[in-house]
Amino acid sequence: MKRMFVLSGLLMLACWCNAQTENPELEAVRKVIEASNAIYADLANKGDGSILARYTDDACLFPPNTTPVCGPAQMAAFFNGGPKVHVTFTIQHLYGDGKTFVTEESFYEMTDLEGKRLDDGKVIVIWKNTKDGWKMYRDMFSSNHPAK
Repeated sequence: MKRMFVLSGLLMLACWCNAQTENPELEAVRKVIEASNAIYADLANKGDGSILARYTDDACLFPPNTTPVCGPAQMAAFFNGGPKVHVTFTIQHLYGDGKTFVTEESFYEMTDLEGKRLDDGKVIVIWKNTKDGWKMYRDMFSSNHPAK
């Protein structure tokens, strides 16, 4: 009897978890995030600040091995100082209500413009639904490799 109760509880938990992954609001946000991720490096490579349109005005980056980078001026300096690269993001999970905030958990692969692999790692982004649509509010990323 006890075993049947535990198995029933586990089955209900599995059904509940599956229902969370089929949230229509999250599926709609996933499409927005995938579209943004697809052009992210292209915008950063322009060096004209267009990448900042993907972020809220009060956004912060949390790059590895350094202090947070917050606000449009600091973020513009961060992106303008970076190398020209291609980046592919693969969403692993999305969490949230799909209405106000969503957390993206992704992996990335970075290559130079000729296709030579430079890095791979992980990303956590908190997306905020603003009057102008979904924008990145917090962006944390780190390599899967030791700091050089």
